[in-house]
Amino acid sequence: MTKIAFPHMGDYHIPANFLLSHIFPNTEVIKVPKITSKTIEIGTKYSPEFVCTPFKYTLGTMIECLDKEADTLIQMGGGCRYGYYAELQEKILKDLGYNCTVINLVTEGTTNFKRINKLLKQIDPKFSKIKALYYGFITIKMVKYMDIIDDYIRENIGFEINPGSFESLKEEMLISFSHVKNYHELYKTYKRYLNKFYKIKVHKPDNRLKIGIIGELYTIMEPFSNYFLEKQLAKHHIEIKRFTNVHYLLFEKARKYKKYQKYSKEYFTYSLGADASDNIARCKYLCEKNYDGIIHIKSSFCTPEIGAMPIINKIASTYQKPVLFFSFDSATSETGIQTRLEAFYDMLEMRKEK
Repeated sequence: MTKIAFPHMGDYHIPANFLLSHIFPNTEVIKVPKITSKTIEIGTKYSPEFVCTPFKYTLGTMIECLDKEADTLIQMGGGCRYGYYAELQEKILKDLGYNCTVINLVTEGTTNFKRINKLLKQIDPKFSKIKALYYGFITIKMVKYMDIIDDYIRENIGFEINPGSFESLKEEMLISFSHVKNYHELYKTYKRYLNKFYKIKVHKPDNRLKIGIIGELYTIMEPFSNYFLEKQLAKHHIEIKRFTNVHYLLFEKARKYKKYQKYSKEYFTYSLGADASDNIARCKYLCEKNYDGIIHIKSSFCTPEIGAMPIINKIASTYQKPVLFFSFDSATSETGIQTRLEAFYDMLEMRKEK
C-alpha cells in the first residue's frame, strides 16, 4: 500500500489529510508530525547553507515522514525559489538513501491541471477526477472557513476574559472539521463554531494597540518558524492584522495584484516576486488605517523580501509609523526575539500615551 505524506505548515494538514484520504482511499496518509527543534536540526544538517529557511523546515518534515515509512511525498512550489525546491529536495533525499517519490503539484508558481492529473494517477491508477473535484471543493471551503475564523481569533484573542478560550475551541473545531463527510456537514459545523467563537467574552478597550504583520508567506503561516509571534503579541493585549493565508494565495493573490500595484504605484512598478509587492501595498494600507506599528517577518536569505524592506522602511518613515524587521533562521535566538518584541511593545505604549 502506498503511504503518502507532505510537509507541515500550520493547521493546514487538517484539510490536506481530508483531501488525500478521500481521493486516495486505497493509500495510507501518514500523519504529519508537528515541527520541533529536532525537525529544524535535521533539515539544516542536510540543506545547502545559504538556502532560505522554509527549505530546511520542509526538508526536515519530509525526512521525519519518510522515517515513519512514507514512500510518496507531495510538495507544492511557489512564486520564488520555492518553485524549485521539490527537485533539489528529492535529490537530497535520494542521496541520503531514501527510496521515495516526490510529486510537485505546482512549479514556478504555475498550475497545470493535465499535468497534476497525470501525477496523481501515479499514486493510484484508479484516481477519479470527479471524486477529486468534489472533495477538492469541500477542502477549499474548509480552508476558507479556517482562515475566516483565524482572522477573527487574531483580532480578539488578546482580549479574552478567560485565557485559553479561543485556543481550546479552535482545537475542538479542527477535530470536528477532520471528521466531516460532506459539504453540508462542513458548513453546519463551521456555522456552529463561528457562533461559539462570537460568544467568547472579550474586553477590547478603545485605545488598544493594533499591529499589522506582513512578510514572507511560509514564515508567517507556520507558527514554529516565527517562534509563535502572534501568540506573544496576544499576551500583550494587542489586536493583530495578518493578510497572508492559503485561501488568499490560491484564490485571491492573482486577482488582487493589479489592485495592489495601482494602490502603491509610487513605490514599485514591477513585481518583486512572491509576496514582496503585496507587502509594500499592505504596509501603506496599515499606515493609512492608523495601525500603531508594523512587524515584517521573513526567513533568512529570502530575496524578494530583502528587496521590499527598504521600500517598507521608506513608507513607514513617511507615515511616521514604527516598523520592526525580523529575519528567522535555524540559529535565531528566541530570547533575542522576546527582547526586541518587548522593547517594540513598550515603545508603542509610550507613543500611544503621548
